[in-house]
Amino acid sequence: MKIISIKKAFSLVQKSRQSNNIPAVQAILEQVHKDGDKALVRFEKKFNGVCVKNLLVSKKEIQDAYGVITKEQIDSILEAKNRLTRTELAIKKKLGRITIKTDGVKITKIFEPIDQVGCYVPGGLARYPSSAIMSIVPAKLAGVKSILVVTPPNKQGKIDPLILVAADICGADKIFKVGGSHAIAALAFGTKSIPRADKIVGPGGAFVTTAKYLVSNQTAIDMLAGPTELVIIADDTADPKLVALDIISQAEHSSDTRCCLITTSNNIANKVNSEIIKLVSVIPRKEIIYSSLKENGFISVGKLSDAIALANKIAPEHIQIMTKNPYEISKKINSAGLVLIGQYTPSSASDYLLGTNHILPTNQFGRSRGSLSILDFLRIKTVMQSSKSELQKINKHLKALTLSEDLPNHYNAVKMRL
Repeated sequence: MKIISIKKAFSLVQKSRQSNNIPAVQAILEQVHKDGDKALVRFEKKFNGVCVKNLLVSKKEIQDAYGVITKEQIDSILEAKNRLTRTELAIKKKLGRITIKTDGVKITKIFEPIDQVGCYVPGGLARYPSSAIMSIVPAKLAGVKSILVVTPPNKQGKIDPLILVAADICGADKIFKVGGSHAIAALAFGTKSIPRADKIVGPGGAFVTTAKYLVSNQTAIDMLAGPTELVIIADDTADPKLVALDIISQAEHSSDTRCCLITTSNNIANKVNSEIIKLVSVIPRKEIIYSSLKENGFISVGKLSDAIALANKIAPEHIQIMTKNPYEISKKINSAGLVLIGQYTPSSASDYLLGTNHILPTNQFGRSRGSLSILDFLRIKTVMQSSKSELQKINKHLKALTLSEDLPNHYNAVKMRL
């Protein structure tokens, strides 16, 4: 990784990369909108070389999946589900019915679940049962009536058994063998086999993200999640090998991940870089890690105040703080998807079993939102009742405002009641 000053690192920070696949994805969306299931089958054959006869995963396929995974894997899925459940239920308990009474006006705010949600779970050549857990569990706890899962099949036209079991344990209602941007199109428009979703959530590759962006004018989405991001803030108290391992753990996701170290210590900068060089030559997935860190990674050195400012400007998915007083620094971080404090809170553990959700904002969207949660599956219903006496109180001000906006019929609708 290149070692640069924090001042120079500021110039490297830029907004999310522009997608250059919009025309191709738009064409796919249009074909799915027009041809429905036929287009889905056609695209699975074209992009993945898979002949899918039945898009819906059968109950027998789910039952068979339990027979080919280990008890330890099932126990791990249950543990991840239970830990995330505790966190999400704690949020839900705070969301009671709210009633505001002011003279003759009564306003009630009610948190209600979205009716039907589509969860995208990456699959195909890889398998991410953890992503199934992270999207389905908060939806189920919110009370979503119908949870649909779309996930790419493998070359044999089957869904990975771990994904099937995780989705089943967490409460998915239907699972479909389809992935990519055409799966997003199916959830947005609906087909004969796949119902239309009121909201689409979950991470995916560049084509999936572009598809979510393009359909967001007609169905809600959670966020536009891009490649994994990790910023580590460290000082002389940090263990350089642990810092190196944490950077590597996120860089192994893909060659376009963005991982960096911001440190107050030249000594730590050099030691971490040496550890990474040593480790990259012997670890699994070294080609992906090498490419990611060479193209997108850096180590920057400077004052602590500048380190905090740089981290906030990057606004990454994860900020991991490994310093003498990590909690104090965390109070000054205001633009990260997830803040991890201390040497025993690695981002790799938070991806699975610490009780947080690993579906997080990237591309500087940490400035405006946090992780996927039960809040993403609830809508606020507002019920309101006024009275004649209240309309009389606001009559003069209502007249002034409506007439100033040249909307006299707004005022007349109230005037006639008085």
